[in-house]
Amino acid sequence: MSAVKVALIGCGRVAGHHLRSIAKVDGGTIVAVCDLVAEKAKAYGDEFGVKWFTNYHEMLQSMPEIDVVAVITPSGMHFEHAMEVMERYSKHLIVEKPTFMRPEQLHAAYDLAARQGRQIFPVFQNRHNKAVQKVKHSLENGELGDIRIMNVRLRWCRPQRYYDLAPWRGTFSHDGGAISNQGIHHIDLLRYLGGEVESVSATMRTLGAEIEVEDTVVSTYTYPSGAVGSLEVTTAARPDDFEASLSIVGSKGLAQLGGWAVNELQVFTPDPNACAEYSEKIPDAYGFGHIAVYEGLVAALNGVRPFQVSREDCLASLKLWHSFYRSDEAGGAWVTVDSDEQSTRLGRANDTVSDLYRTPKP
Repeated sequence: MSAVKVALIGCGRVAGHHLRSIAKVDGGTIVAVCDLVAEKAKAYGDEFGVKWFTNYHEMLQSMPEIDVVAVITPSGMHFEHAMEVMERYSKHLIVEKPTFMRPEQLHAAYDLAARQGRQIFPVFQNRHNKAVQKVKHSLENGELGDIRIMNVRLRWCRPQRYYDLAPWRGTFSHDGGAISNQGIHHIDLLRYLGGEVESVSATMRTLGAEIEVEDTVVSTYTYPSGAVGSLEVTTAARPDDFEASLSIVGSKGLAQLGGWAVNELQVFTPDPNACAEYSEKIPDAYGFGHIAVYEGLVAALNGVRPFQVSREDCLASLKLWHSFYRSDEAGGAWVTVDSDEQSTRLGRANDTVSDLYRTPKP
């Protein structure tokens, strides 16, 4: 299997997790890191013994051997950075959540990748957790029966000082709120485990911080099978994080996932002993799923098997996120998820913020 050389753009908190994950994958190697802030890039460069840069154009021009660029910049910059990396340097991409802010951006990026013979690898790491996989298999083999109700409850604390850490936080253009940042992985699991959501009704509020995006969402939704669901996602809980759970009421039993990163099987009535076996202790909020993501990337680039997340899969999750915003924009009216309509707010242009994270071109 040919070695895959990865370079990383954006040296925030999750970058270290990417770097540690790559180091554990056979056939994957990190060769360079880049951040506009020299201290951040140097810290990771020194820790992992790789070259570091403050301009990714210089990095990619001086290191043509790079195969894949990991885009871990602010969410609203993913599309611009991804398109530049492909247009100028024709590299494969791995892109952190949310892959792109708008469906139209996803189409443009994937179309360009297809023309260049390149691949885009979205990050949905929580799908790989042992607890999630146990529930996935139990649904596929009928152990839980037919889904009747799915429920998400995320009650976290993000005070004003969290949003004040960087100008992109708490903006519709570059971040999104409780749905598209904190709740994004749980919402992805609604369709990964339950199948495609049919329609959504949502109400959003901003209750705990002075930001333009929502920090609280309450929603109901339906599946084509007749199953229904409810969602409560907030970062306005105080003074701490309290809960992040996803539960499934099936015709044969109940399953509940929880923990920092959906890493615990908290309830599994068909076999209560499975809870201990399929729960993982994790060192941080990211868990171990990034290792499986990079294993899949290496396998895909070596022609062993397709990557776990296809273009259509990624698009469906992005449409689901947008449906919550579209419903709120329509006064809580029911909206169809599988629609080409997009939120008027999420991912809207904001050059004032973008200019802070743009890399000067040579």
